[in-house]
Amino acid sequence: MKTKILFFLLACVSLNTFAQEEIPVQKYAAHNKGKFFVMWGGNRESYSKSDVNFRGKDYNFTVENMAAHDKPKGWHVDYVNPVNMTIPQTNLRLGYFFSDHYSVTLGVDHMKYVMTQNQIANVNGYINLPENDPGSIYNGEYNNRPVDMSQGGAQEGGFDKGETQVGGPAFLMYEHTDGLNYINTEVSRFDDISKLFRLPNIDKVQINLTEGLGAGLLYPKTNATVLGKERHDDFHVSGYGVSAKAGINVTFFKHFYVQGELKGGYINMQDIRTTVSNEDKASQDFFFFQRIIAVGGIFRI
Repeated sequence: MKTKILFFLLACVSLNTFAQEEIPVQKYAAHNKGKFFVMWGGNRESYSKSDVNFRGKDYNFTVENMAAHDKPKGWHVDYVNPVNMTIPQTNLRLGYFFSDHYSVTLGVDHMKYVMTQNQIANVNGYINLPENDPGSIYNGEYNNRPVDMSQGGAQEGGFDKGETQVGGPAFLMYEHTDGLNYINTEVSRFDDISKLFRLPNIDKVQINLTEGLGAGLLYPKTNATVLGKERHDDFHVSGYGVSAKAGINVTFFKHFYVQGELKGGYINMQDIRTTVSNEDKASQDFFFFQRIIAVGGIFRI
């Protein structure tokens, strides 16, 4: 009987030792399901040219092929200053891994869109403001007429004469700088490629590829001066956007990461507020391309 008990105990010890050798301790970073993450960073943007329509009670015209650019702040403490964090071009994202490879996120891409001043653009449409309106110097029919978009580019003695009137109101100043806010949700995939770099311990350093698709609303605060009119100065839901991205994620010590992304998309805004009058609107659509660098944290509650 004692021999049988001893044999049983030895067998249990042997099986336990075998199990420990065959089933290694799992790395924390090897599985993402159930983890939350938060990301904060900065961006640069490029925009395609856009046909922008401006309309109101006494005018309806389209600026053809408007050129625009972003408004970068460069490397600045405002990116981490709680008081001024919305001044630079930034990205905020909160996410959850519902599987090891897929996450869903909610975020805000705070971009800035500035019409390039001093450009000459063709204009189509009409302007018929009252004669006592300072912007009436631009009255007339427009049929692919080149217009100087610089400040003070009004015309003396009738717009067609082409003589600059000093101190006249600008034909147009137009930007989404507070900003071009793309509030979106994304579904993204993550794939660990650490083996390609022969990293010995992914809990210390892990490299991931990520790709995703997103969609959302545009909530800009548009700063526009149209024919010298007082601008509308409030946030307004103006349209929608769709986007796709690809990037690389480097995670350190299981919980901290740096992520670089290339993100492109399409924006369509058909209800842009431009002046204090509810009748004055603008509409446009264009493509954008973002370059993003962000830092973040990932954790399991």
